[in-house]
Amino acid sequence: MSSIVLLDGGMGQELIRRAGEPPTPLWSTHVLKEYPELVQGLHEDFIRAGARVITLATYTATPERLSRAGQAASLEMLHQRALERAQKAVAVCGEDVAIAGCLPPLVASYRPDQSPSGEAALASYRRLVAAGKGVDLWLCEAMASLDEMRAAATAASETGLPVWVAVTLDDANPDRLRSQEPLVEAVRLAQALGVQALLLNCSQPETIEASLDVLTGFPGATGAYPNGFTSVEALAPGGTVSALEARHDLDPEAFTRTATRWIDHGIEIIGGCCEVGPSHIARLAEVLGERRHVLVRPGAMSREGNRETR
Repeated sequence: MSSIVLLDGGMGQELIRRAGEPPTPLWSTHVLKEYPELVQGLHEDFIRAGARVITLATYTATPERLSRAGQAASLEMLHQRALERAQKAVAVCGEDVAIAGCLPPLVASYRPDQSPSGEAALASYRRLVAAGKGVDLWLCEAMASLDEMRAAATAASETGLPVWVAVTLDDANPDRLRSQEPLVEAVRLAQALGVQALLLNCSQPETIEASLDVLTGFPGATGAYPNGFTSVEALAPGGTVSALEARHDLDPEAFTRTATRWIDHGIEIIGGCCEVGPSHIARLAEVLGERRHVLVRPGAMSREGNRETR
């Protein structure tokens, strides 16, 4: 028997569907602003499905993206609203669930060449950290370069809370970040930064599976949460997810088969990204229960039980 931290799935795509409106460049942030009750409802659905970590719906609520949309002044309000809705969802469900603050790419997903670097990036991430006070941990997600990793994790570490880093990989070159920097360098950087967990995210399941062995060099917890897109190449900075297509071969059963293979490999933190919904998480939780895994919130993982399979 081993302990697994089960994450939620993707917020943005599901919120767009529930809102029934065309996607905007601000994606989930638009829904958070206009229909906050939908955000809370989706958090509740993921918790009831079995998730023991939910992530704030602030992926596109960065200074750079909000400024591009003419909404720079709304940053603090949006982050506070996201936290309140997540907290209400946890209270309604009555489960022991951790809330993760989101530190995403500042300008565009998958495009590290568009991101600010150095002190400019660090300043933006510090602003996000200040706006998100009240979370249980920080998740630096979809980090596409070592520079993004360094800036986001540095700002998060200054809070004294646990810091997780999730990197996104080039689907054509699974051993490399989107920046073309080797994944092994991200493992070394994560260790040097002292983060508690290193994850692979927002890449195709096949890409993540091909890269799991590289994670064995990281001494902390490891995890993965794939997307369900056929490709992300068509998404341009400032564009909308209407340019992307969901794959049809990653239903809850297929997702669960994939996730359980990764757990057998030693992954301790598992969940989903874009196009992975509550039904995927519910089926995975069901199968993990049948396999006698214990679903826990962060900090309660049984390290020895998971590492012995590696």
